[in-house]
Amino acid sequence: MKLILAPGSTAWRLAFFAAVIAVLVVSLLPPSSLPPMGSGWDKAQHASAYVVLGLLGLAAWPRRAGVVLIALLAFGAGIEVLQGLSGWRTAEWGDLLADAIGLAVVGLAYTQRHRLVPAAT
Repeated sequence: MKLILAPGSTAWRLAFFAAVIAVLVVSLLPPSSLPPMGSGWDKAQHASAYVVLGLLGLAAWPRRAGVVLIALLAFGAGIEVLQGLSGWRTAEWGDLLADAIGLAVVGLAYTQRHRLVPAAT
């Protein structure tokens, strides 16, 4: 039986691109369009969003883990630049660090999984 959600399938890639678009849109909306956030919650949201993006990216391109994770970090940096240019958002190194932490969690989990469970030949 063929799995619809097999790694590398079109469904994973569509889910990944939908999540990328959602993160981009939410990241560039004026703060008045977003619910109020308490202190520190912003960084947890960044890390969580990039965990989701990383997981979806690795499900979409399982053999390109390094490329996916580096591209997502560059995406996060690009968002910070755009926020700084927007006039209604600010760029923060802490946000990029939170993005990197989320991606590092995914990278470590991916590495451990592949170290402990060798790929089928």
